[in-house]
Amino acid sequence: MSNPSTSSGRPRARDLGIPFDGKTGKYNAITDVAGVSVGYSTIIEGESARTGVTIIHPRGKANHDPVFAAWFPFNGNGEMTGAAWVEEGGFLEGPIGITNTHSVGVVRDTIIEWQAKNNALFQKWSCPLVAETADGWLNDMNGFFVKPAHVLEALEKTESGPIEEGSVGGGTGMLSYEFKGGSGTSSRKLPEKFGGWIVGAFVQSNFGVRYQLKIAGAPVGEHLKAHPVWTDGENPFAENGSLIVIVATDAPLLPHQLKRMAKRATLGMARTGSLGGNGSGDIFLAFSTANPTAALGDKNGIVHVQALDNEHLNPLFAASVFATEEAIINAMVAAEEMTGHNGFSVKRLPHEEVREVMRRFGRLG
Repeated sequence: MSNPSTSSGRPRARDLGIPFDGKTGKYNAITDVAGVSVGYSTIIEGESARTGVTIIHPRGKANHDPVFAAWFPFNGNGEMTGAAWVEEGGFLEGPIGITNTHSVGVVRDTIIEWQAKNNALFQKWSCPLVAETADGWLNDMNGFFVKPAHVLEALEKTESGPIEEGSVGGGTGMLSYEFKGGSGTSSRKLPEKFGGWIVGAFVQSNFGVRYQLKIAGAPVGEHLKAHPVWTDGENPFAENGSLIVIVATDAPLLPHQLKRMAKRATLGMARTGSLGGNGSGDIFLAFSTANPTAALGDKNGIVHVQALDNEHLNPLFAASVFATEEAIINAMVAAEEMTGHNGFSVKRLPHEEVREVMRRFGRLG
């Protein structure tokens, strides 16, 4: 199975010998779906700025054709602007932004400005899709460090091959299971007998309580008790944070089918141990790069699209689950220890200790 290192050479979960279900695409990334590109702007300045912006172009920076899409709010303690129009119209009409909770507005406004200046508006108006998770432990969200220049950097500097993971882009200041979290990705390539389709997942991971963490089925969190962040013995269910998952595929799916795929990201999250706490805003979106002309009909308004029947969706559902699970763990494996706002510090996932626990439970590949 393919598992190239991140673009800077950081390790990934499979480099530790962690086994995951399913065969990956070439880069084991959302960019295995042809056309998809990802851009980051990372802000690490002084003692309190630990944040950034992530941009995903569904068809690449130069192709502005809408894609069929759908969202699913597993737990709505968060934000994904533009989701109402995706739900109503069935299309995603521009790039996806992901950032921290208090920077959604500037990212949204700058995407519109970029679309207008680059003749990238599908209609005369834009309702960008921007999602968030809260990085307020490591980052001073009220410092409003994300500026239009950062958003433009992420929009312009995109990659379509191996991409960076961990403390980059919107994931810079995020935590997962009381370890450093952030940005992560993974993909699955279905066997040809199931269509040969690609499914890629990108996550901004910022959720989970330590004892919940499971990796490839092993109860890792129960055995890594050093340096807890906020777990209170009197309230082990005090889960904070959020998770954003973007699922991409080249399979020809309609919006109602993509919603079903987006729902399956919940299962990928659950496989890493989460119980879906009240304070965790867990919002997922799925899109398909198939049917490139579906948003514009002929002179009579008729569009011609292809779609899989429901009996062929199960392998895609499984791929969505597996890619989401691995993307979350990849985000944690690539992240490094970080100290930020008010001296708050969080450790990275300890690789060798993880390997030892997994070895003990017979789960090391």
